Amino acid sequence: MRTVKKYTFSLTEDAKSRFLHWAQQFEEVVWLDSNRYSQKHETYQAILAVDAFTALKTDYHKAFDNLKEYQATTADWIFGYLTYDLKNDVEKLKSTNFDGLGFPDLYFFQPKKLFLFSENNVEVHYLNMVADEIEKDWELISETLQQPDISEVSKVLNISIRTPKDSYIQKVEEVLEHIKRGDIYEVNICQEFYSEVAEINPLEKFLQLNKISKPPFSVFLKLNTLFALSASPERYLKRTGNTVISQPIKGTAKRLDNKQKDLEMAQQLAKDPKERSENIMITDLVRNDLSRIAEKGSVAIDELCAIYTFEQVHQMISTISCTVPKDLSSVDILRNTYPMGSMTGAPKISAMQIIENTEDAKRGLYSGAVGYFSPSGDFDFNVVIRSILYNSSKKYVSFSVGSAITINSTPEKEYEECLLKAKAMREVLNVFL
Repeated sequence: MRTVKKYTFSLTEDAKSRFLHWAQQFEEVVWLDSNRYSQKHETYQAILAVDAFTALKTDYHKAFDNLKEYQATTADWIFGYLTYDLKNDVEKLKSTNFDGLGFPDLYFFQPKKLFLFSENNVEVHYLNMVADEIEKDWELISETLQQPDISEVSKVLNISIRTPKDSYIQKVEEVLEHIKRGDIYEVNICQEFYSEVAEINPLEKFLQLNKISKPPFSVFLKLNTLFALSASPERYLKRTGNTVISQPIKGTAKRLDNKQKDLEMAQQLAKDPKERSENIMITDLVRNDLSRIAEKGSVAIDELCAIYTFEQVHQMISTISCTVPKDLSSVDILRNTYPMGSMTGAPKISAMQIIENTEDAKRGLYSGAVGYFSPSGDFDFNVVIRSILYNSSKKYVSFSVGSAITINSTPEKEYEECLLKAKAMREVLNVFL
């Protein structure tokens, strides 16, 4: 049973920082933030979940079965992540590339303390606790909110590139040969930037990353010594009742300081035949995935190749929706659409095989998903891109970027797109390549 109290509250940028500083006393923290980005499918402005009452941590073997049992048994709010490598549970695939981070393949927890932020209030849901406990914490948080901010001096990290430019270009050329042979139509090829001797303040880095990016699917995740600092603009999948939506991103253009030229850049992206073909192919793949679990005839494209503007880039986003049976398990919906099409390719299984044989690092949480299930079974998950991942016990920090390769791709331009997507992470980590 959860005790619930509601407070009138406005979530300012300063308040976000103070809530997150208060939360650092706990071993398990998930912060999900829309950054007030205007979107049609927003449920909460932000969510903070802390302090595990129960947890599920496992490798890919029968991971979705274990999650299904945990979600059904708990019948409560649970928060956590799915790594890209859960593909090995869905299909007969493998992940043998180097893994410097060492994140478990799946990790969820049931929080004792939960804060649901809306426009003008916050609902506080505490598990198996009396109302006095909420009042005490609210007083502590209020005191934290009044304390002066203390910014730490950032250190310059020595970042290495797992796939040097020449090697990346060669790999793209090899992928293009696969496309010419008809093995695939499109595939997302990624590369890792990393440091093996990194000591960072994860919260400080997240606040910096969020400030310069302001994405709608921002995440700060702390699970003991594992951290994800995500400035993701992309939603993977959301369920509300018997409605499911997916919003894949394919198509990227840089922002420009000049307003008129920046507008022209967005308009150019909207008309770019290569970018549109990338997006349409993945939209078709998502339609196919959703058709596995949708009621007949209910899969629809609500928005095709729409242009959305963020602090760092312009993006092309499509929205696909469907209706599912009310008694369909939420975990089965995820299982049948995982991994997301925007981070794999088409056909999906062939693309994932080529990804494994082409890339130099195990993706892990990168291009996976972070999100939550509500007690009713509704869920919302992002795509883990534009993110810094950190294992503080190993002192290993990593960020990865990728681009979609199609028959019209130019290897040099794909490499430049990767660097564009890495801009915010490089800035936050003081990395100059």
